[in-house]
Amino acid sequence: MKKTIFITGAGKGFGFEIAKAALMAGDRVIATVRSNPDLLSEKLNHHPDLIVVSMDVSRESEVREAVELSIGQFGNIDVLINNAGFGMVTAIEEASDAEVRRQYDTNVFGLLNVTRSALPYLRAQRSGHIINISSMFGFDVIPGWGIYGSTKFAVEGISKGLAIELAPLGIKVTVVEPGLFSTDFLSPESSSASANVIADYHDSVGQMRQNAVKLNGHQQGDPKKLALAIIKLYQSEQPPLHLPLGSDAVDFYKNNILKTGKDVEDWIAVSTGTDHDK
Repeated sequence: MKKTIFITGAGKGFGFEIAKAALMAGDRVIATVRSNPDLLSEKLNHHPDLIVVSMDVSRESEVREAVELSIGQFGNIDVLINNAGFGMVTAIEEASDAEVRRQYDTNVFGLLNVTRSALPYLRAQRSGHIINISSMFGFDVIPGWGIYGSTKFAVEGISKGLAIELAPLGIKVTVVEPGLFSTDFLSPESSSASANVIADYHDSVGQMRQNAVKLNGHQQGDPKKLALAIIKLYQSEQPPLHLPLGSDAVDFYKNNILKTGKDVEDWIAVSTGTDHDK
């Protein structure tokens, strides 16, 4: 059965590959980009089941207009894929207030803007599937990715909350945690770094900045295979709440469970000793 898929951040990377795969699967696609909609339409061969809409997820009025336009054109939204986002390599101390807010405006508040705008339609039809693209850094973080990881921890919490609230309304929620895939995510055009650099972080965050540049384009994950996994996900009758993609993402999940479990067990007496005496 043909579905209508609404994808944010579809101009490149995961969003582009998912849009292309969805069209090949016979679905209708509303693909949003911040600029150059004609370029994306051309890259997707002006497919008759494609609408490309200019929209900045951080601008709520633009988001509402894009969702309304899409509903007017296709009549419904079956799957919302919140993919828009970007990374920033920085020590937490190095990042300015403005840089952190920009990261949150897109990765967290932008996701909320799109979700709030789509939900009235999903609730009315008592069906739908929200897929939020998180990251393996939503399980655990490494030096330089603390701020970015914190936005993905937020996406994890939002997704869990949505899943509980929307299940009685027939709406499914999945949060996807990709590992490192060979998109342009680490390129200077797609990611950013803090303007402030503190020498004391040279051996940790500084090395991460250098490694990110070297790793760009050589990540182990295949974005085309990720796109096919997303198609399989939204075609499923019983999708999971969590879907790590990539062996590195699975390792991050397992390692975090082990580390957290060890902390809890090592301090179990202190943790349970804070209850009122009976």
